[in-house]
Amino acid sequence: MYEFNFAPVIAGLDQLLIGAWLTIQLSCAAMLLGLIVSVFCAWGKTSGITPLRWVIDAYIEIIRNTPFLVQIFFIFFGLPSLGLRLTPNSAALLALVVNFGAYGTEIIRAGIESIHKGQVEAGTALGLSRLQIFRYIIMKPALRTVYPALTSQFIYLMLTSSVVSAISADDLAAAGNNLQSATFASFEVYIVVTLIYLVMSVGFSTIFAMIEKAAFKYPLSR
Repeated sequence: MYEFNFAPVIAGLDQLLIGAWLTIQLSCAAMLLGLIVSVFCAWGKTSGITPLRWVIDAYIEIIRNTPFLVQIFFIFFGLPSLGLRLTPNSAALLALVVNFGAYGTEIIRAGIESIHKGQVEAGTALGLSRLQIFRYIIMKPALRTVYPALTSQFIYLMLTSSVVSAISADDLAAAGNNLQSATFASFEVYIVVTLIYLVMSVGFSTIFAMIEKAAFKYPLSR
């Protein structure tokens, strides 16, 4: 019969918590930067500039149809051949931003295209400025439409970030691997790591749900 021994895990719990905090920081930074990439690419896809749309389409298809692990290896091990050498954490952040940007582009594009052109025309007829039209007619309804998908993508991004431990980036999975190597309590370590990921996911889902309820309720608050 297997006897559980969580004492070594509890002794090294501070390492796991530091790794969890770094995972949160990495994921939040990647989402913020990825959103900037997504907005720009979504604008490019809807701008009508054909060459730009082709480039963005190629970027999206390449990222969405290749494994994330391969993308990380390409950035961390491949780019140094071109003279660009990144630290593990920087490479992990860049890979997450590039990955989130591809998926986020399609999400935001769908939100923008969900706004009926008649609503924009009505805003123009009422004498609203372009900024007012973008703020009140396009931005908030579009965000309300894509908000659940974006938050789900963030949770997926945070969980996917565990792969960055493959290049020795400092995250929760890497902290778990280090603790397991030091204690040999594999089962106990990964039970605790799983629980921490679960708590983070549920916690962020709850926070996002509260934000959605406060910011995107009917009628839309200004």
